[in-house]
Amino acid sequence: MPATAVSMSTTDHIAVVERYAAHNYHPLEVVLDRGEGAWVWDVEGREYFDCLSGYSALNFGHSHPRLVARAQEQLATLTLTSRAFFHDRLGEFARELAELTGKDMILPMNSGAEAVETAIKVSRKWGIQVKKVDPERANIVVMDGNFHGRTTTIVGFSTDPVAREGYSPFTPGFTIVPYGDAAAVEAAITEHTVAVLLEPIQGEGGVVIPPDGYLTAVREICTRHGVLMVADEIQSGLARTGKTFACDHELVVPDIWVMGKALGGGIMPVSAIAANHDVMDVITPGSHGSTFGGNPLACAIGHEVVLMLKTGEFQERARRLGEELHTALRTLEGHGVVGIRQRGLWAGVDVDTSLMTGRRLCEGMARRGVLAKDTHGSTIRLAPPLVCTEADIDHMVEAMRATLDAG
Repeated sequence: MPATAVSMSTTDHIAVVERYAAHNYHPLEVVLDRGEGAWVWDVEGREYFDCLSGYSALNFGHSHPRLVARAQEQLATLTLTSRAFFHDRLGEFARELAELTGKDMILPMNSGAEAVETAIKVSRKWGIQVKKVDPERANIVVMDGNFHGRTTTIVGFSTDPVAREGYSPFTPGFTIVPYGDAAAVEAAITEHTVAVLLEPIQGEGGVVIPPDGYLTAVREICTRHGVLMVADEIQSGLARTGKTFACDHELVVPDIWVMGKALGGGIMPVSAIAANHDVMDVITPGSHGSTFGGNPLACAIGHEVVLMLKTGEFQERARRLGEELHTALRTLEGHGVVGIRQRGLWAGVDVDTSLMTGRRLCEGMARRGVLAKDTHGSTIRLAPPLVCTEADIDHMVEAMRATLDAG
C-alpha cells in the first residue's frame, strides 16, 4: 500500500532542503507547490504574483494550457530516443525555429549554459577551419559584467568573483572588455579573434541596457573584421523585451543566436543555437552532441513555443504591458528607488541602500504577495510572465511602494 501523505509546513520543507540539498542558493523562505498563469501558491495556501518568471523561463506563465496539452500529448507517445535515431518531432521544431531566427539551421541542446558552450565550440571550430586562425591562439571577445552560465569555461571569463573563485585553472582564449563600449570591442580584436560574445541586455547584471547604437556598431565591427557576432538571448529573447529578440530593437542580426529558458515553456530545459550553413557546417557527426538534446518531448514543447511566438501576441503584450510598468515604476522615484532600467516587460530597479538592501525589499514584497529576486545587493529584477495583467503590475508596484515606505 502507498505511504500516507504527511502534511509539511513551510518550516518543515525548508529544514529538509537545508539538511539534504547543497546550499548553492539562498532562496526567500517561501515553499511553492502550485502555479497558474502569473500566480503561484505556497504550501500554506498563500498566493503570490511571480515577478521572476524563472529568470524568463516562464515567459508564458505557469502551466500554460496550450503548452501543457502539447507536453501531455507527447508524454503519452515518445519522450527520448537519443540522436542515434531520427524521430518525428525534431524536423518540425528545427524548421520553425530556423524560420523564426532567420537562420538556415539550429543545434538543439538542454540548458542555457550548454547552448553557450555550443556557441563557443562552433565559433572556435569555425575560426580554426574557415578563418584559419592558429588553433592554439583562437580568441573570443567577451564583456565585463557578463553572465552566460556556470560551467568552468564560462565562469573563467566571468568578472563576478563569487562565480569565479575556487574553480580555477580556467580555459584560456577570452578577452574581457567593458560592456557598452564598441570602441573597446574593436580595439580588442586581433588576427586571432574568432567571435564577439555578448548579451544584448545583461540580465544577471541587473538588466543593464547598452547605449543606443552599440549593437549596430558591434555588428559592423564584426562584419568588417571577419569575426562572428554571437548574441546570448537566453534571458532577453523570445518576446521578453517587446520584440522576438532584444537585438531586433536595433535591427541587428548576429551570426549565432543563443536561446534557452522560455524555449522550454517553463516545462523542461530546452536550448538551441541558430546559424547559417557557413558557420554551422563545421559541426559534423561525432564532433558535438547531447543525450537529451533535441529529444521528442523537448522538440514538441519547443515547437509549440515557436508557433505561439510567430503570432506576435506575446511580443505585443510585453511592449504594451512594458509601457504600463514604466509608468508605474516612475511613481516610486522619491520612495527609495534611485535607478530604473527597462526594456519591455523586464526591469532592473536600484534601491537606496541607506534605506534597505535589495534582499530586504524582496522579503518585504513576498510578505505582500509578490515574488522578485535581488542581484548585486542593491538591485531587484522584475520579469513578470507575459500573460500578466495591468492589475497584476499595479499590485507589484504597490507592494514595492509599501515595503519601501515601511523602511
